Amino acid sequence: MLLARSANQMENTHPTAPKPPQRVSLVSLTAQSLLESMQAGHWQGHLPGEREMCAKLQVSRHTLRAALAELQREGHLEVSERQRRRIHLKKTTPRAAQPRVIAVLSSRPLTAMSPTAVVMIDELRDQLSRAGFSLEMHVTPACFTAKPARALESLTARTPAAAWILLSSLEPMQTWFLRKRLPCLVVGSSPRGIALPSFDTDYRALCRHAGAMLRRKGHKHIVLIRPEGEFGGDIESENGLVEAMQGGEPPKFQVLRHDGTAAHVCAMLDKMLRTANPPTACVVARGVHALTVMMHLQRGGRRIPQDMAVVSRDDESFLQHTVPAVTRYAADPAQFARNVSKAARQLAETGVLPPKAARLMPQLVRGETV
Repeated sequence: MLLARSANQMENTHPTAPKPPQRVSLVSLTAQSLLESMQAGHWQGHLPGEREMCAKLQVSRHTLRAALAELQREGHLEVSERQRRRIHLKKTTPRAAQPRVIAVLSSRPLTAMSPTAVVMIDELRDQLSRAGFSLEMHVTPACFTAKPARALESLTARTPAAAWILLSSLEPMQTWFLRKRLPCLVVGSSPRGIALPSFDTDYRALCRHAGAMLRRKGHKHIVLIRPEGEFGGDIESENGLVEAMQGGEPPKFQVLRHDGTAAHVCAMLDKMLRTANPPTACVVARGVHALTVMMHLQRGGRRIPQDMAVVSRDDESFLQHTVPAVTRYAADPAQFARNVSKAARQLAETGVLPPKAARLMPQLVRGETV
């Protein structure tokens, strides 16, 4: 287990063991070189153009701009309306080493996360450790409210992180990080208008594929069962199924939103099944809720898939042991973590990352429930 492994590592660490050397990013080295050149009077008044500086320092324009932005934040440069960079040196103490911590912000502790999420965090910790970074988990539910500003101000002020990884974050938190210009990576999806880098499963394409598969099987009434809340992945799931329903004689499509408890999932499902035209197929978000749906249907005497087809949008290790075998979509959590780690390292070392949405398409695992 992750926590046990961490504890063992601490016990086995000798107090006099040598510390690994601290790695310094190319951006920090470039900023230090620029500052020393300005202090020595090599450049006076204004800095030359970016092309000239790149040639002298032998760095890319991307690295140069990140270094210039760092010096501007520290007050050594002023940018005029004409985008000229005026040298504005001030007395400083020696530059402190950049923090080698990447902080993960979550609303739930590891013990409450899904097995797949725990594996992803464990792999992420390992990948970042190999790159010279430490991973810190911060479980702060107050940061996940509709008004998280005060909690976020307090947390980020006392946590010198090189970059932040936001798990299952909603729009208010993402907007705050964007406004504060703190380096962060969204593990999940961002609403329209939130220009942050993000990494997630391609839920839209996944559900479009699932909907098309169910249509080919002849289902005329399909339902998406998902938790309440405006999480980007769940919204994209709805959009994907809506797209799959278009064309020809579209099936009836509904969305069932529950509060996350097994009792509410069962109550909402029973209510829908008692209608005059009950659904014959469902796509279920979250592996644990797919298990609840299957067990409740079988408890009520309904056959799977003859009376109700079930597709789990997400995969979990326990779904490998169900009877009948669940049709589901599976992505490798270790591969997911490696991609997140690569993006987080780039963000921590350069301070910038293009605000692009990277998406991973999982594989269909054919089971017996469709």
